[in-house]
Amino acid sequence: MTKSEKVNFVIKTLQDFYPKIPIPLDHSDPYTLLIAVLLSAQCTDVRVNQITPLLFAKANNPFDMVKMSVAEIKEIIRPCGLSPMKSKGIYGLSKILIEKYNGQVPESFEALEELPAVGHKTASVVMSQAFGVPAFPVDTHIHRLMYRWNLTNGKNVNQTEKDAKRLFPKENWNDLHLQIIWYGREYSPARGWNLDNDIITKTIGRKSVLNEYYKNKK
Repeated sequence: MTKSEKVNFVIKTLQDFYPKIPIPLDHSDPYTLLIAVLLSAQCTDVRVNQITPLLFAKANNPFDMVKMSVAEIKEIIRPCGLSPMKSKGIYGLSKILIEKYNGQVPESFEALEELPAVGHKTASVVMSQAFGVPAFPVDTHIHRLMYRWNLTNGKNVNQTEKDAKRLFPKENWNDLHLQIIWYGREYSPARGWNLDNDIITKTIGRKSVLNEYYKNKK
């Protein structure tokens, strides 16, 4: 297969698998999505979805959030991990949203990335899922699968994002980044991987990855 044939195969297969794409993190607006994505760093989406209802019951907007102390936020979000950094980030960004943006989440990558505890990936998720702006946030699943599919060299997530944006049509980015995440979780995980269930890697996978898989199966 040529590179373009591989790309088309990925797009068609994922569309067949996920014609309707669920959003992994529960949220009701751009602010609650921003907080949920921030909490998801080094934490599972399942855990985040268990914790955010507790947090949002007390504060689901920046005005109510700053009425809480950093310590109170930290106590609620503790199960998500990294709570000292995340609680300061949540309080700090909420304060800035009030002071600078009238309590609204700004619709630009640059403005989002200037907020405390908000990096490029978090900003990309918010721009994509909250505002519909084409973005390709790369998480561990996408990074792993793009390498397995020989569509990137796997050096780092920044390179993976560049390669994904170069290879896939811009109009597909927002769907694809979610479809790849779901596919990675369900059919091409890091552990307990069964290649027989992973039609994409089995069809277009990097030879060294396939050889290593079969070697370990012996």
